[in-house]
Amino acid sequence: MAQCLDAQRRLMPYALACFAVSLPVFVWAGSFAENSMWMAASFAIFALNWGAFYAVVNWMRVTPDIPVGRRVRIHVLSGLLWAGAVAQVAALADGAGPAREPLLLMAAAGAIVCFFFSAPLLPALLIVAPAAAAGPLIALFSHPDSRNQGLAVWGAMALAMALCLILNQMMRQQFALAAEREALIAERGETLERAQKLARSKSDIVSTLSHEIRNGLNGVTHVLAAAAGQGGRAAPSREQLGAALTAANELIAVLNATLDSETAEAGRLALESQPFDPVRLARELVLLNRPHASAKGVELSVHIEEALEGAHGAVVGDVTRARQVLSNLIGNAVKYTLRGRIEVRLALDEQGRVVIAIADTGPGLNAEELELAFEPFRRVERTGAGVPGAGLGLSLSRQLAALMGGELKGQSALGVGSCFTFELPWDHAAVAPTEADESTLRSPIAPSKRAMRVLVAEDDALNAAMLRAILEQLGHQVVHAQNGKRAVELAGALDFDLVMLDGRMPGLDGAHTAAALRGLDGPAGAMPIIAVIGGDAEEARECLAAGADAVLRKPVTVAGVARAVADAAAKGRDQAAGRDLSAFATG
Repeated sequence: MAQCLDAQRRLMPYALACFAVSLPVFVWAGSFAENSMWMAASFAIFALNWGAFYAVVNWMRVTPDIPVGRRVRIHVLSGLLWAGAVAQVAALADGAGPAREPLLLMAAAGAIVCFFFSAPLLPALLIVAPAAAAGPLIALFSHPDSRNQGLAVWGAMALAMALCLILNQMMRQQFALAAEREALIAERGETLERAQKLARSKSDIVSTLSHEIRNGLNGVTHVLAAAAGQGGRAAPSREQLGAALTAANELIAVLNATLDSETAEAGRLALESQPFDPVRLARELVLLNRPHASAKGVELSVHIEEALEGAHGAVVGDVTRARQVLSNLIGNAVKYTLRGRIEVRLALDEQGRVVIAIADTGPGLNAEELELAFEPFRRVERTGAGVPGAGLGLSLSRQLAALMGGELKGQSALGVGSCFTFELPWDHAAVAPTEADESTLRSPIAPSKRAMRVLVAEDDALNAAMLRAILEQLGHQVVHAQNGKRAVELAGALDFDLVMLDGRMPGLDGAHTAAALRGLDGPAGAMPIIAVIGGDAEEARECLAAGADAVLRKPVTVAGVARAVADAAAKGRDQAAGRDLSAFATG
């Protein structure tokens, strides 16, 4: 419709010119009319219509952003101005004596011109064309001597109308093709922009990770070389070991943040939804970061609004991701604030949301720097020089907040400080677990009293050695398979109580390995399987769908492995008891 309107708008100046050219011809033909007064009035009406039409054309030219519905009405009314001019010519011609028939034929020609200029817009054509044709046809058929001419004019108008309808259909098809072409061009532009954004993102990932990995691994390698006695170096001191551990933890944090950011950007980051108490979470993180702040002489405090302190309800969301966001915000405040104080304030707003504000007296940011701080892999050089990190904390935190139905905003002023606000929806009917409940859930489950034979399928030697060390520390026996195919062969030939397999292995990956193990005959096909994955939600779904009983995310810990193995052992005992009962019932 918009393209039809544009086409008719472009024709309007030509219609105006045709209007102006026809006026002298009409004056010449009208001079032969017998009623001079009626002819003068017709000239005046013709001129007024031309002036009104010119005003409409000029107004539409200088006002391009008119709504479509209003433009349609204006175009129809403009066409009716021309139709009115044709009608008054026909009225003049009907009483013009000897000039009657030539003037009526001129009026009919004017009506056909109206058909043409209304053709691009179908509503205008269907309304204006009959209105323009009515005057000449009525006048011609009202007199016996001009009925034959009326029939000829009727045929010409019918043919012109048919041609205009065909022209309208062709134009609409062309406009549809043009719209499709514009959509394809826009889609191509968006695809190109996404590709360029992806290329920039990958480039930023490579440059950031290369810098952070190089720095972190250099420190760890230096300490390990000293511990191994290479180059005649003395054994590393406790301080060096602590520095190496810090570098390794920072490297793991950078890698985890990068993976989370890319997963969230692709829309594949899975979140859990459960009630939790934001007040207790904020107090725990403040308590955890207070020693680092005190070491710098910075005061770190928390303030809870009274209405929130005694309010019924809880935040429903992913407590792990909420902890990650708050940890980033409080950690950044401690990291960049050199003196003064940091305050964490919690309150309930009028929209029923929990507002967690982290205000500091750090160096502050201007508007451009604050916007830059929320972009992935971008860091503010003025404040971030010499501070480790990948530049993903704020961008990832904003993504996580949006995924939980919340919002992360920031305010800052140079030399004054910054305040970042984390908002989450509050559910008055939700009940958060108490601290006693969570401590019960966090307490490690007692491992099985008997030693288990565990088959570990892991292609990475370092990961396999670490997992073996943990399992042997828990008192279990370990058999290592370097790939999924070898794990299936060993499971079919030997008896195992449990299989722990890596989610991403060359050849036969974790999901396919789990499916192959479930296809084995006898007890081997029913033994518990734990998939050890890198944290990808899609990878976890694939492994669970293929037959894995549980998922353990890297990096693994002793408590995590102990809990997973104990759960798997309990499940294995339940399955064995079920088989015994089934055999007893059958016997």
